[in-house]
Amino acid sequence: MTDMTMLTGTPGALPDPQARVFDSTEAPADPTVLRALNRAAADTDLAAPPVVLPDFHHKRDLEMPSSIAVATRATVRPEFTSPSVNCGMALLALDIDVPGEAALHRYFDEIRRRYPHPPRWRWELSLTDVLACAETGAEFGVDRYGLHPEALERIEEGGRLDLDRYGGLKRLRRELPALSLQLARLRFGTIGPSDHFVELQQVEEILDPQAAAVLGVAAGQLTLQYHAGGGQLTGQVGRLFARRQKMSRPLAATMLINRPLAHLATARSAAQIRERLALYFTGGCPVIPVEGTEGERVLLANAAAMNYGFAFRTATYGTLTALARDVLGAREVRLIVDSPHNSIYEEDIGGQRAIVHRHNSCRAYPASKMTPGTAFGTVGQALLVPGTHRTSSYLCVAADGAEGSLYTACHGAGTIIDQFAASGRSGQDGRHRTTLRFRYRQDGPTAVPQLDDRGVDEALAILSRNGLVKPVARLHPVAVLN
Repeated sequence: MTDMTMLTGTPGALPDPQARVFDSTEAPADPTVLRALNRAAADTDLAAPPVVLPDFHHKRDLEMPSSIAVATRATVRPEFTSPSVNCGMALLALDIDVPGEAALHRYFDEIRRRYPHPPRWRWELSLTDVLACAETGAEFGVDRYGLHPEALERIEEGGRLDLDRYGGLKRLRRELPALSLQLARLRFGTIGPSDHFVELQQVEEILDPQAAAVLGVAAGQLTLQYHAGGGQLTGQVGRLFARRQKMSRPLAATMLINRPLAHLATARSAAQIRERLALYFTGGCPVIPVEGTEGERVLLANAAAMNYGFAFRTATYGTLTALARDVLGAREVRLIVDSPHNSIYEEDIGGQRAIVHRHNSCRAYPASKMTPGTAFGTVGQALLVPGTHRTSSYLCVAADGAEGSLYTACHGAGTIIDQFAASGRSGQDGRHRTTLRFRYRQDGPTAVPQLDDRGVDEALAILSRNGLVKPVARLHPVAVLN
């Protein structure tokens, strides 16, 4: 770890804008990308130094690098997270053995039938449903799909942020354009290709028996990991309150209508119009003061978007559970964890309120910060360190040292795995195993040779060596749809 700064210091002193970097000689943070992040943070009201985690890299269509956490004291800065909050990953535990290829084919066929790509343009929700998602979050999905209420304990924040502290649902309906809410009726619970996936895995090794027992995983067990977005409302909210680089043509067209409706049509004075023009209609992402009307508006919209995302991914959980029962014969399907990796939260940093922005990184709260008497309150918040469909992934829990990373861990190791493979430091799996890979536009699967775990193990080693997480179980891929 390149420890340039500490997270605590003289009261009232401004934190050093130089990032605190968690890396290694085998997987160093890219210095060019690091300089860009440090420049962006230089004039920021930091509550603590920015944090850089393993798998640090910069995608061209995003303002900031992946695998970061930035805490500000008095402003919301959308550029430090994704344009669509509450993209996340979840892990389910099934009570069946590894299925044969024919059963796998039927299962993934049914997923593709339910969630085709390109997705269908049809209403999945009513407007009343959309508002319920925005207000009640994952509770909506639990009720709609008949899931066990205990699943809410395994979802970050219980799957629901409080809207009332920012004005409630009534105010949200005034602040968000009707078109944004109507578009949120579409494509609910979908997964899609790219880096989103549904992967069946087997628990190959238990690394912490006590934590594994509390979480409900055992050696040889079949698990299902999926990576899905937060849905249409999250994309709408993210672009209403910032001019983002990542913007499809249809989304850009809706913003031509929705942004003036959201910000100008609702303004109450000429001064408010001028303020909103400066914030939302100039280039780049705004700096929005937390105190005042604009701070309340963006935090209300963000909370509603996070809630909608929780409901969205709970719907995915419900669908995958029903198909596992109908097609694979599973009797019990339990949620182990659902973990967002793009978020904006109000959190306590150094004894004071801060706005914590996480971009392609996940919250990692140790047991001391979780609800007593729950699984996470016993062993720490569960989180996933995925590899790729060619390597193992890890189920972990947050450790006490996570305070040093703004209670944050990386959300994967794909870039490190690719770098290790390209440099020859990683090669084929020693047992010559393959993953059955299903695609959306290809009927049958392809057997893809697996790699060794050196890349994902390096990412995990950085996290565990610095006391951020404790590994619980290693999960090995069986089949994937991506």
